[in-house]
Amino acid sequence: MKPTFNELFPTLNDSELQKELDQVAVEKSLDADELLMETGKYIKFIPLVTAGRLKVYREDDEGHELFLYYINPGETCAISLVCSERDRKSKIKAVTVEDTKFLAIPIRCMDEWMSAHKPWYYFVMETYRKRFEETLNTIDSIAFHKLDERLLEYLNKISVGQNSQTVKTTHQDIANELNSSREVISRLLKQMEKNGMVQLSRNQIDLLS
Repeated sequence: MKPTFNELFPTLNDSELQKELDQVAVEKSLDADELLMETGKYIKFIPLVTAGRLKVYREDDEGHELFLYYINPGETCAISLVCSERDRKSKIKAVTVEDTKFLAIPIRCMDEWMSAHKPWYYFVMETYRKRFEETLNTIDSIAFHKLDERLLEYLNKISVGQNSQTVKTTHQDIANELNSSREVISRLLKQMEKNGMVQLSRNQIDLLS
């Protein structure tokens, strides 16, 4: 049985807030590999993800990518909350990893609900806190960890997000997100397989420990 909205977003389980959500929220869906947010574009709504998963990352002018975090069911994007407050353009890209459903909340509700509804305020603050910690972890990984450690941390993060020991991705996609090359990632994965840490197959990595 699929979890209900209140089960996914327990912080928002408030009768007055629910009334306003029912009035303004629009159910939307995207297929896998579709773009939800794009760098340099204005964000027009806040997505409350109810099914599927999104990948959030930064991209430079040359197309290099830096993975930041995933948005799973029961979560939203902190960047969309920040940009909606000041009508700013997006600094990130968000792409669906799998078929995804979400409730689109108009950005005008952000400021209105922050003062009118304490549950919304707490939800926004918790989202900021969680994403800030994840961003710090990304910075720490780049600054203090070797690439093989970053690779293992990256695979574990995907595994936790998918609730599965099997990670379905390509070596090129991993290289893009870790700002490396496919050849280097393939070599590290083969060494990890040799050490009994993973099992490799086409577009799939099984974590063994």
